[in-house]
Amino acid sequence: MSVDPSGQMNYVDDEASTGSGDDVNMLEARNKRQSVTPSSSGRRKRSRKATGDAIVDAMLEIAAASKLRASAIMKNEDQFSISKCIKVLDEMQDISTCMDDLNLELDEIELVAAAAGYYYYNSITRQTPCASLPSGSGFMNEVLEGPDDLCREMLRMDKHVFHKLCYTLRHRGMLRDTAGVMIEEQLAIFLNIVGHNERNRVIQERFQHSGETISRHFNNVLKAIKSLSREFLQPPDFSTPLEILNNNRFSPYFKDCVGVIDGMHIPAHVPAKDQSRFRNRKGVLSQNVLAACTFDLQFIFVYPGWEGSVADSRVLRAVLDDPDQNFPPISQGKYYLVDTGYSNMEGFLAPYLGVRYHLHEYKGANQLPRNAKELFNHRHSSLRNVIQRAFNVLKTRFPILKLAPQYAFHIQRDIVIAACVLHNYIRREERLDWLFSSIEGATVDELPDFDEQPELQFASSYQEQIASSLRESIATEMWNDFLNKWDQW
Repeated sequence: MSVDPSGQMNYVDDEASTGSGDDVNMLEARNKRQSVTPSSSGRRKRSRKATGDAIVDAMLEIAAASKLRASAIMKNEDQFSISKCIKVLDEMQDISTCMDDLNLELDEIELVAAAAGYYYYNSITRQTPCASLPSGSGFMNEVLEGPDDLCREMLRMDKHVFHKLCYTLRHRGMLRDTAGVMIEEQLAIFLNIVGHNERNRVIQERFQHSGETISRHFNNVLKAIKSLSREFLQPPDFSTPLEILNNNRFSPYFKDCVGVIDGMHIPAHVPAKDQSRFRNRKGVLSQNVLAACTFDLQFIFVYPGWEGSVADSRVLRAVLDDPDQNFPPISQGKYYLVDTGYSNMEGFLAPYLGVRYHLHEYKGANQLPRNAKELFNHRHSSLRNVIQRAFNVLKTRFPILKLAPQYAFHIQRDIVIAACVLHNYIRREERLDWLFSSIEGATVDELPDFDEQPELQFASSYQEQIASSLRESIATEMWNDFLNKWDQW
């Protein structure tokens, strides 16, 4: 293919004698080949060579029509399909007389038509016209210049957040524009995959790029987003969170709480030999992800990749014992809220075991707490519910986390980190993001954890004593205030 000064694309075919690429030349070449084919007065059995020449002639004629059709498809921005290519064959004039004696079955002719059309279609889409946007520009223009809701649906974020993220990736040199795909399109490809759990073939059709191009840019963007994790997964502020300070149900009782920790099970795709280790207690193949978040719904720490069969408490202990994991240090007297799957120890405040805990247990006739432990557990559960809301927003925005994607396991692990980075980025850039707004003030129903009790008691007796003393003092103060000061709980 060549491009003339006016930007018009010319397609050059090897069969054409003049090299102009006109479809007429292809038909002329066919006529010339026909003119030199020996003829006889009687109908003789066609030799293998003659049959091959006839098939080539048929391909040339079909390809000429198919190329015209492919050009029309590109001009009209229509979608290419094999059925449309076969339709071209059906509409060809005098096709029966030209091929009356070729002894080719109709399905063979259709297959040739499809192959020829697909070949010419690819030869068009793989070239970048001079002074124009990349191949996926039609879809990109529709999304970025269309309604805000369309951008949110396809890119999973508002337009100004998307543009700022593109600027950040470009300005820092994390991604670069290529001859055929600009950074905006590269990021859109990634967001379409993780935001809709789309397969490579679907993205090929949507952005009009080859499977290799889609995979390459997906991996490049994944690596770039993951590299932002240290910047956007930050340790918490150790001052009392506003969400606690401004709520009489939580303040001053939880004034030293800095965040919430819990495990999140993400469906995993693993080889058969590893499936027993990744099968969790519900019988589902998953990776166990340790996550910590603030009361502002931002993730502080994410540690993916553990087998689904591993208990939450064991994952936490592995993180605390490994300095390379860079778990945020906990200041003296500060703590995270954890559920019954973790030990109650210094720095990690768990609810009372053997006492109703989950919010759904406080509905109906028995909704009022009957003692200090139940009141503590109810408010502990209400405050800790923030991490369930964060998980809910994360999985709603990136549905790829709800199903096991067909990627190597290290890619599945990195997708979790990248999704959490994007989650935090959006939270910082757009406080009124529609998904965060939808969960504001709501409570996410939580099913009992896989681990009703900690698998092992990792805490020392001294740590347990400190944590138990803190929990008891909070529960006592809370209960006394509830009895003497509160009209509602």
